[in-house]
Amino acid sequence: MTLKNLLPGKLGFGTAPLGNMFRAIPDDEAAATVQAAWDQGVRYFDTAPFYGAGLAEERLGEVLSAKPRDEYVLSTKVGRVILDEHETDVPDFGEKGGLFEHGNPNRIVHEWTADATERSIEGSLKRLGTDRLDIVWVHDIAQDFHGDAWLGKFEEARTGAFRVLSRLRDEGVIKAWGLGVNKTEPIELTLALDEPRPDGFLLAGRYTLLDHEHALQRLLPLAQQQNVDMVVGGPYSSGVLAGGTHFEYQQAPAEIVEKVSRLKALAEKHGVSIKAAALQFSLAHPVAAAAVPGATRPSRIAEDTAALNETVPAAFWHELRAAGLVSPAAPLPAGA
Repeated sequence: MTLKNLLPGKLGFGTAPLGNMFRAIPDDEAAATVQAAWDQGVRYFDTAPFYGAGLAEERLGEVLSAKPRDEYVLSTKVGRVILDEHETDVPDFGEKGGLFEHGNPNRIVHEWTADATERSIEGSLKRLGTDRLDIVWVHDIAQDFHGDAWLGKFEEARTGAFRVLSRLRDEGVIKAWGLGVNKTEPIELTLALDEPRPDGFLLAGRYTLLDHEHALQRLLPLAQQQNVDMVVGGPYSSGVLAGGTHFEYQQAPAEIVEKVSRLKALAEKHGVSIKAAALQFSLAHPVAAAAVPGATRPSRIAEDTAALNETVPAAFWHELRAAGLVSPAAPLPAGA
């Protein structure tokens, strides 16, 4: 099944912030944000054990477990098993530093073997309070977490997680599987395999207004040829395209701040919100099935819905291209 046939609309909800990413979020605020997404008509929710050592899954499950299960699509990820015991050392998250330092204190085992995949799914089902998952992504087998050792992690997943998820899909236990990563190379490598065959991928931060050249060169043409769909994660580039100060999960460097300033000036000239420009650009590629921006405040959900539905004049896109702010190869939204 293609993701476009499976996903209920272009806008999903990404729950990484609910794992207390960057800051400690009160439980009631997290619950209100998930409920706001539901009230706005969002019916696709993406999460992961890694987000706050199970905290995001727990918070999402508290709200969704009270909803009719057939009315929404749920995806989570494998590669991290959350243990009952508490972590005593400072966890090493590679480039991501202290991303979830305010999350649960539980110890995380990073493993992509067949056994770990089964245990990861079992833990997710319990935390989410559900009896089934629709999509499972293989999480973070890439350079940003593992450096030069990433190919070893990829091989562990290829012989472990990939095969387990292919079997579960073939048995009808899940509807689709793929990779959930912040880099294009693991997906390119997966698409080059004879088997197993993924149904899609969640690519975070690599198909945005600020960063899309690399994905356009090889990955997206390959995905198009194979009829493999993409969920766009991080369409606001960790928040810097939505009024925040983070890019790639860290403080935005000066050159990014300058580029965002140019984008905002052009958007203001045409009466366009920068959120609408960012979201609609990420969804304009034929491979894109949906985008899953994250949020920690209920008001942000209404902003995302408005951004998706905002009318953006063709003149804005044309000037964006002329100014060299988007690649000549990037598809622009319909009508541009």
